[in-house]
Amino acid sequence: MTGESQLRVAVLALLVAHPASAQPQPNDSMPPPPATAPTDEPDLTPPAAADVAATGSRAAENAVRQVGDAFGSTIGREVIGIYNQMNVRGFSPIAAGNVRIDGLYFDPVVPPSTRVSRTTTIRVGLSALGSPFPAPTGLVDFGFRRPGDDAAASVLILADEWGTLNAEVDAVLPASDALSFGLGASLRRESGLDATRENSMGGTLIARWNPAPGLTLMPFASLLYQSLDDHRLTFQTASEFLPPLLPRRQRFGPDWVSGTGLDANIGVLGDWRIAPQWLLRAGLFRSSRHREGQMTNLVRGLLPDRTGTQRVIVDPRLAFAAVSGEVRLTRQIDEGPRRHQIHLAVRGRSGDRRFGGSDTLELGPVQIDTPSRVPEPSFRFSQQQFDDVKQITGGIAYEGRWLGVGELAAGLQWTDYKKRIDLPGGGVQATDARLLLYNITLAANITDGLTVYAGTVNGLEESGIAPGNAINRNEALPAITTRQFDAGLRLAITDQIKLVAGVFEITKPYFNLDSNGRFDVLGDVANRGVEASIAGPLTRTLSIVAGGVWLWPKVSAPGALPGRIGERPVGAIGQRLEFSADWRPPFATGLSVDSRIAYRSSETATVSNSVAIPARTIVDLGGRYRFKLAGNNALLRLQVSNLFDTQGYDLRGAGAYGPIPGRLAQAYVTIDF
Repeated sequence: MTGESQLRVAVLALLVAHPASAQPQPNDSMPPPPATAPTDEPDLTPPAAADVAATGSRAAENAVRQVGDAFGSTIGREVIGIYNQMNVRGFSPIAAGNVRIDGLYFDPVVPPSTRVSRTTTIRVGLSALGSPFPAPTGLVDFGFRRPGDDAAASVLILADEWGTLNAEVDAVLPASDALSFGLGASLRRESGLDATRENSMGGTLIARWNPAPGLTLMPFASLLYQSLDDHRLTFQTASEFLPPLLPRRQRFGPDWVSGTGLDANIGVLGDWRIAPQWLLRAGLFRSSRHREGQMTNLVRGLLPDRTGTQRVIVDPRLAFAAVSGEVRLTRQIDEGPRRHQIHLAVRGRSGDRRFGGSDTLELGPVQIDTPSRVPEPSFRFSQQQFDDVKQITGGIAYEGRWLGVGELAAGLQWTDYKKRIDLPGGGVQATDARLLLYNITLAANITDGLTVYAGTVNGLEESGIAPGNAINRNEALPAITTRQFDAGLRLAITDQIKLVAGVFEITKPYFNLDSNGRFDVLGDVANRGVEASIAGPLTRTLSIVAGGVWLWPKVSAPGALPGRIGERPVGAIGQRLEFSADWRPPFATGLSVDSRIAYRSSETATVSNSVAIPARTIVDLGGRYRFKLAGNNALLRLQVSNLFDTQGYDLRGAGAYGPIPGRLAQAYVTIDF
């Protein structure tokens, strides 16, 4: 071992005694380090200060040029990456409850609208460093839209070839040096894949108030009203086979399958710089969803000759609300090239759900190419169920970074979880859990351009709710313990092009339909995989974002009947590859052309693994033209998704299918004021 290598090993061994400070989370608005501290530390201003999707700069939205990796990001309307809110490393962080807003714990019944959050980041691997208290499955972090000090406005108008019309308006209105308002409104008339209509209108109000030096309070309220004149149709085959190609752009009906809904997110965030090296952050949120006339529209027993029987499940009024929040105190210590942050946090949530009482209507034989026209019957609802979830978590976390050496992040949390379900026939079903949670990640700078890392984290997560085709549909599932190991590297190929790669293993209980049609625990599942990302500008005119994930999931179900439960979980996709590029022709100022190629291997479709949805590749093509309109920045955006009109299936549960969208052209104009 060389002297330099020995020195690096010795320095890393001293991390416990002289911990390295992790790169502070962008929304932790701590003071800048002293002059002797690391010179490559980021500017620790609130995240929206440089938000490319902020009001007044929406014409600059371009995900290919603005994201740092291919693991999943949203910037305004631009979405990119191999992961999304519902699928990270083979699981759903939204269902698991691994959600943050502006870095603070948030339990969303409905995700925040783009009027509240203009950016979304999937944090896995190295990108989770700087996020205290990470979780298995990764984190979904919604960037909060903070009103600025200057008046600004953005308008977006969209139309597509299916007949969808959409308008969005946002504005920032400063009232004084200490008070600023953010306003937003949206109006959408959507024509969907199956020619159904969904009309919605929403509004958002945000205030940013600085009542004293170092103190910022940001209350907000966001409402969205929806009117649905139909619900998407799901097809279930008579036995385990892949259905025939399903009809697209056909409203199946009946006409009375409709409903309305109201989604709401309200809350307040606060930052208080108590002293130069102390920061108190807090957030309190209420997220709710109310539904009138929610229905599940099924064609069951589908045969190869395209016939089956129709079932509509009608729900009485449904309601779900969750109050959640976090208080976090951070102490920062700078000592030369080292930075330390210690976090003390308390998180909590309380959720109430009213569900069940549905009426199941058997509407008789149907042919899937012929719309159903059954007259509306009367509905007979039964007694509903109620569930109540309460959880409180306290924790301490340490993050350290030593310039040129590495980073260390570790944390301990104690959580107390209680769930109560009032059963229709009387009695209570109770679930309690008390658990000590931990996380530790170590990253080492091998060279100036190469960083390696390894870490582990366990968690107590939700399992979501039972799907619409289960006999216990809408029932909230019990909390589960989960565990994750991961390791990897980040390599700076150039100053601007970064390669990130890692391996991981996540273990969880496996939920799916049992032989009686109940959605319940069938065993355990372990997702092992490899993920990789490369992003950055290849030339002055060409930027790329490319990524892939290779998964080897395995189900363990001791005691299951042979052939009943396969080794792969339902929905498992072994490979996902995505390549996106944006090119700005040097001969055409303001013009750029972009493309996206997304490949996914076959998808396991049944619990027994006897059916799989074939692999497919989807190609999207688009273009942008940036120009001035009456002296204001403007953007014309044209996009064609599924350019080659590839057909296939969308898996909607074990043995349940829907068609994927066909080719769709859309255009929108954005103007900043």
